[in-house]
Amino acid sequence: MSVNLATMLREGTKKSHTMAENVGFVKCFLKGVVEKTSYRKLVTNLYFVYSAMEEEMERLQHHPIVSKIYFPELNRKQSLEQDLYYYYGANWREQIAPSEAGKAYVERIHEVAANQPELLAAHSYTRYLGDLSGGQILKKIAQKAMNLNEGEGTAFYEFQEISDEKAFKQKYRQTLDELPVDQQTAEQIVDEANDAFGMNMKLFNELEGNLILAIGQMLFNSLTRRRSRGSTELATAE
Repeated sequence: MSVNLATMLREGTKKSHTMAENVGFVKCFLKGVVEKTSYRKLVTNLYFVYSAMEEEMERLQHHPIVSKIYFPELNRKQSLEQDLYYYYGANWREQIAPSEAGKAYVERIHEVAANQPELLAAHSYTRYLGDLSGGQILKKIAQKAMNLNEGEGTAFYEFQEISDEKAFKQKYRQTLDELPVDQQTAEQIVDEANDAFGMNMKLFNELEGNLILAIGQMLFNSLTRRRSRGSTELATAE
């Protein structure tokens, strides 16, 4: 038995999707306000989240449902490692740790994998389809906002093994629709996807305070430079 799970997920997570896009950190990001310290903390948390998800999906690659949505070409762990190397340096592994929201997210992924592996479909859908849909736009925003050169700190957004992202998303949605799940299980997957959006929002909310402090410091530094410049100009005029 199969249900239109892709449609159920799209319709059933619309509110959560909108809420996630309206979190302060995300709104700032989309407007081009990105600060490296906050951003690398996000990359750190995503590294732990994707590591957990990809570890479990690989372990469960022969599961009757997980096997259908197991696409190694989607894996982000290696690309996130490249970005962490860029932001932290060669000893990045010794410098990173997940935040409280990151830990909770990782724990949930492992819990689902152990008890209801079919719910991994919700986490895969929430993260990977979002990455494929907005990746290139977010990459360009990040590059411009943080003055990054091509290939610096944005490997996360590059799907080297997927040549046609639009076609792949269509294939992925079709796969979701063909999953051998009943209506009750499909509804549980939608509920889990909404929870996954909530966990992502908590990651962003943690970063919002850091971003506000960073922006405040940037404004303070800018004002200080202007005042200093003004004082120098007055002294020169005298």
